[in-house]
Formats: sequence, structure tokens, C-alpha cells
Amino acid sequence: MLSPTGLLFRGRRFACTIGRGGISRDKREGDGATPFGLHHIVGGFYRPDRLARADVPAWAEPLIPGDLWSDDSRDPAYNSHVRAPHGFSHEDLRRSDPQYDLVLVTDWNWPDATPCRGSAIFLHSWRRPGWPTAGCVAFAQPDLLWIARRIRHGTRLIVPYFA
Repeated sequence: MLSPTGLLFRGRRFACTIGRGGISRDKREGDGATPFGLHHIVGGFYRPDRLARADVPAWAEPLIPGDLWSDDSRDPAYNSHVRAPHGFSHEDLRRSDPQYDLVLVTDWNWPDATPCRGSAIFLHSWRRPGWPTAGCVAFAQPDLLWIARRIRHGTRLIVPYFA
């Protein structure tokens, strides 16, 4: 469960950051907010050139060059994993920085995405402590790896609304 003081998981509290737009009851594409509600981990990706297979969930898929995530509401593949070349706006999943070395995918607006309701709420490594995300939940990489080794497909992420 997410709280103003971090994420509570298995009796431990982990420092994390959320979207620059805070927590929203009315998530929209590009608003920078983390959506309120009950979400589930439905997938994951990792950089096999940076992380050992043993450090990530067995169901996480390796990221390869050309892996993207569609964030364009006009795209029939909106809010899903796509491959380059891709003619719509997208996010590169294989980044040069370590933020997406491990990406845990939630079921926010998925699998049947509603246009403009927001794409891709991930759990990933933060840029630096306290630095907000575009709507995702971010952690120090060692904490994210600790969490990832203990979750399973379907694990819940509870994001309560707090001001």
C-alpha cells in the first residue's frame, strides 16, 4: 500500500516517488499523476545486459532494442508494448539510464485501454530520491529488486487518495 511516507510491503516501508501531478481520481494522459485505486502487477520487463535473470521475477520478459510502449491515444495499440518502428508517439523501454532496467507493469487502463485515460503506470527505479515521475511509482533500484523477488503476477498495488 502506498502512503505519504512510502510503500508498505511485507512489513517494510520503502521510500518511493510518485507522479509530479500527485495522486489523481481522474487520471488523464500527460497529467503526470499517479492514479488512485487498486492496481495489479500484470507483467514486467528487464534489461538482461544489466540484471541477472535470478534477480527478477520468472515471468519478467527481457527487453531488447526496439521495445517501446505506446502512449498515443490515437494509436490502436495505445497503452501496450509495441516494437519499433512505430508510427505513433511512444516511450522507449530500453533506456540508456537505469530507470527501466526493471519495469513492473500495472493493469492501469489495461488491457482494454480507454483513449486519454493515461498509459503505463510502471514500478521502476527512480532518477534520484524525491524526483517525481510522470505518473509511475519509483524506488531505489535495490529496493525495487527486493520487492520484485517477492511478488508474483497479480500482486496488488493499492494507491489511496491522500492530499
